[in-house]
Amino acid sequence: MIETTPQLTPVNVLTGFLGSGKTTLLQRLLKLPTLRDTAVLMNEFGEVGLDHHLLERVDETTVLLQSGCLCCTIRGDLSAALRELHSKRDRGSVPSYRRLVIETTGLADPLPVLTTITADPVLCHHYRLGNVITTVDAVNGESHLDRQQESVKQAAVADRLVVTKTELADRQTVDALIERLRALNPSADIICASSIEDQAERLLAHDLFNLSAKTDEVRRWFAQATSIAVDGGRRGHRHSHDRNRHGDDIQAFCLTFEEPLDWTAVGIWLTMLLNCHGQAVLRVKGILNISGEATPVAIHGVQQLVHAPVHMERWPDEDRRSRIVFITRGLKSARLQRSLTAFLASSSSAVQRSDDVLSKN
Repeated sequence: MIETTPQLTPVNVLTGFLGSGKTTLLQRLLKLPTLRDTAVLMNEFGEVGLDHHLLERVDETTVLLQSGCLCCTIRGDLSAALRELHSKRDRGSVPSYRRLVIETTGLADPLPVLTTITADPVLCHHYRLGNVITTVDAVNGESHLDRQQESVKQAAVADRLVVTKTELADRQTVDALIERLRALNPSADIICASSIEDQAERLLAHDLFNLSAKTDEVRRWFAQATSIAVDGGRRGHRHSHDRNRHGDDIQAFCLTFEEPLDWTAVGIWLTMLLNCHGQAVLRVKGILNISGEATPVAIHGVQQLVHAPVHMERWPDEDRRSRIVFITRGLKSARLQRSLTAFLASSSSAVQRSDDVLSKN
């Protein structure tokens, strides 16, 4: 039986704090045959976007927004991207899709996304809210909820809470986090990421976002965000809108290297950085051109946690430079650039000295 395009395309919003595993989760879901007809819109904080490359699925139905946080100033960009994607589907210039997933930046307040879809007079004729899915990192989740209001909002508005990285945390820590999430959002289903393939349909089901089931505080947030959306985003500015800054102390920047890098040197430097300044490094991710490797290596780190590197199947485009994106609190880009450059140079000199000694013997 041939499935027809739904009259109102459900929009599933995937959110969660920095490094909580949104892109990894989305990558796993998109590999499932039942979810192949899914369009993706990704928003990234900062001027250099990498997540659409890390997703390893860049086609006509994958759209990247790099205008900063999905807040009041990006409502127009989000609305325009959704309208254009719908128009292209109608014209047959992109593959047909039955659902749309919006992956927000980890620093996003998800409310403006939801109210853009519901309050925009054009979008509400083409799209409807599906589910809000929030990823919560089992290792750093409690800390994020303690320190980041964005993390609290992301968890509180969710229909589905996906707890990630449970294999890296002890049972007591995971149980405590789940208990806290249940208290924060009693109406949300809580799912463990390790079993997500078995629950994909449940995760992206086409049921509507149910505001009446949310807490009084979430309903107040939603009403306020809707008021701002209807007002055209002229009120409610609470932070700077430089695409590389979020508030006064959080900054995004990218370090770029033209020549292939020595993996051992990069790994040691990154481990030392996160051990010394982990609380200030909210997120690090990169695509590296490693000496001796034909395909790129993806790296991920969150505070003191460094994930195992991932060997990507292919280069996403013709750009073979190494690019490392940082989101930091208080750490300046020039300081990290000097540190890594000096470390790479000293490592190269040490290797050269070792080679010279070996050649003499």
